Amino acid sequence: MARDEKLALLHRIPLFSAFDRRRLERLGMLADEVDVPAGKVLMRQGERGTEMMVIVSGSVSVDRDGNRLNTLGSGDFFGEIALVDGGPRTATVTAEEPTRLLVLSHRDFHSMMDEFPEIANQVMNALANRVRHLDPETPH
Repeated sequence: MARDEKLALLHRIPLFSAFDRRRLERLGMLADEVDVPAGKVLMRQGERGTEMMVIVSGSVSVDRDGNRLNTLGSGDFFGEIALVDGGPRTATVTAEEPTRLLVLSHRDFHSMMDEFPEIANQVMNALANRVRHLDPETPH
């Protein structure tokens, strides 16, 4: 993937949309590009999470307690909560077809937040917004 294409993809992710070009470039250096086959389990509910993934191409299914929650495609992302806290996965994610991903580790992202401390506020705001939209009927 071309560098500018990678940066454009990262910029479209709500979690990173407020990043300026310098921070996006740093993030782009940290994100690894990975190809996975159809059927590959990318994360399993309840297991400890250490990275987030952005779908470049292909699709994945998201299941919780054996029930399908969603199917995600190009530009979508998952695992972002584990990126922040390293806690257990809230769902199982499986590649539905051959899929190309950008993978960002918990350690690398925290290193970036140490380098650019103001990023922590942007990340917390994006995650709060995402959680708020999970169940609009629940008071937050």
